[in-house]
Amino acid sequence: MSILLYDLCGADEDRRFSPYCWRTKMALMHKGLDFETEPVRFGTFDKIAFSGRKLIPVLVDGDTTVGESFDIACYLDDAYPDRPTLFGGAVGRAEARFLNSWVDTVMVPAGAPLYVLDIFGHLHDDDKAYFRETREKRFGTTLEQFCSGLDAKAEAFRNALTPLRVTLAAQNFVCGDAPAYGDYILFGSLAGSRTVSAFRQLDPDDPVHAWRGRMLELFGGYAASAKGYPV
Repeated sequence: MSILLYDLCGADEDRRFSPYCWRTKMALMHKGLDFETEPVRFGTFDKIAFSGRKLIPVLVDGDTTVGESFDIACYLDDAYPDRPTLFGGAVGRAEARFLNSWVDTVMVPAGAPLYVLDIFGHLHDDDKAYFRETREKRFGTTLEQFCSGLDAKAEAFRNALTPLRVTLAAQNFVCGDAPAYGDYILFGSLAGSRTVSAFRQLDPDDPVHAWRGRMLELFGGYAASAKGYPV
């Protein structure tokens, strides 16, 4: 029996926009594990009630159920030590945990205004009231106001990526000569936003743009083949 991943979707079940689910899918591809995905809308979260969790992703591997993307990555590396490592050891795992926190507290908030309204536009009609209510409570303003002034907010997002840009000037991937979980943490947001938004987040001559292209083509173009917009 293959691994089952509950994966967030919009009205179109093939449009998968969760950055956290993308982290997990890339980790599963890295480990070379067979898996299936089960699409979950905001209005069908009862599908994961068995897990005791209210958030996606949720991974089921036989009798084991794991939630939260970083915990899933740790589980995969521990449960399948004979497969390519995601962290390269305890130090790499600790460093990835820091990167996970940086992305969640800096990169994701900076990038959210560039595509949150696009997510809303791709949701099932039954999910839109919930999304608007919960996100506007979180942001303290309307979705439209939160996503206004995109040019300035895009510039702020690009500036937030300076540490990534400097790193990629010295190496092809965040984790060195080859990608590992640190790359998937950062890539998750760009992969997710691409599925719902045609807004150009990165300049074509940006090293981050080139890195995103390399990430999209990994594993036979797994991410590039996902339904989304040109980047």
